[in-house]
Amino acid sequence: MISDSFWKDKRVFITGHTGFKGSWLSLWLLKLGAIVKGYSLLPPTKPSLYEEVDLENRIVSQIGDIRNLESLKKSIEEFQPEVVFHLAAQAIVRDSYDDPIETYTSNIIGTVNVLESIRAIKTIKSVIIITSDKCYQNNDNGKSFSEDDPMGGFDPYSSSKGCAELVTNAYRNSFFTNSEKGLASVRAGNVIGGGDWSKDRLIPDILNALSNNTKVIIRNPDSIRPWQHVLEPLSGYLVLAEKLFEDHEKYSCGWNFGPEPEEIRSVKWILEKISMRYSKVDWSLDGNNNPHESKILRLNIEKVKKELCWKPIWTTEIAIEKIVNWHQCWFSNQGDTNYIFELCMSDISSYEHALTN
Repeated sequence: MISDSFWKDKRVFITGHTGFKGSWLSLWLLKLGAIVKGYSLLPPTKPSLYEEVDLENRIVSQIGDIRNLESLKKSIEEFQPEVVFHLAAQAIVRDSYDDPIETYTSNIIGTVNVLESIRAIKTIKSVIIITSDKCYQNNDNGKSFSEDDPMGGFDPYSSSKGCAELVTNAYRNSFFTNSEKGLASVRAGNVIGGGDWSKDRLIPDILNALSNNTKVIIRNPDSIRPWQHVLEPLSGYLVLAEKLFEDHEKYSCGWNFGPEPEEIRSVKWILEKISMRYSKVDWSLDGNNNPHESKILRLNIEKVKKELCWKPIWTTEIAIEKIVNWHQCWFSNQGDTNYIFELCMSDISSYEHALTN
């Protein structure tokens, strides 16, 4: 369970707060009464959830690059946080083929800079490095990855996330073993939710095609992914941060957050469910010679269920219903930042209610 009293007035530093996932985390922390500072590049999409809820004027927000060690370190030192969430990254697999250097510098050097920046700050007790389910060595054999499986990655994005995991583990062993800081890494499935306008992501592509009455181009309809609503892994990160405060030695390790095994679905299944819930989705197969992407991704979540007492709450079908409703409401109320803010808070409240029932 997430403790309101724990987060009240906690000083929380978030990298990547202008992104889809970082914006939702910032909003949830605001609801819990935390004092939040974000450090990130400008929003990666237009529109963006960050701008749609006017997050710039709701938290302390600094636009900056995690690859700039001096700027990042100064930002963290000035804020003196107690909890740090590192989400800033180059997050698109296909972009990593176009610009591998940016991917590697953002995802590896950026992680090094975050870890280097927090080493000497005594107020920090919990640090969570967010990587990806794609950090594992995936041979497309359908294996459900556990936390102790080897890191790897076929493409630049996936391998950069595997490297970020190795960097985190090295810093944990080298610099944090005898400190009071808890340092954990988390690997989530394919995160979906309202307010995501990222390119080359399935549900944003579908909703964009529906709004423009065009066909959506699908690369791999039979690909299987651990889809989950964005609030699912974020709830796990919040629980883990609390646990790191209580016992940094026990919880400083890697953790998987994903759906139950029966909720791991294909791309085609998502297309069919959105067609049923919203409108018929016209799609066609992408005939281009696309770069390699893993066909199957599965996460084993037994560890978080047993040791954190965390489990997924919303099924994939509920997640799709929430997303469709969110975007329909947004479409009818574009520009009303207070309305969109309350729309997000309503979803968070709904999820919190589901946690207690």
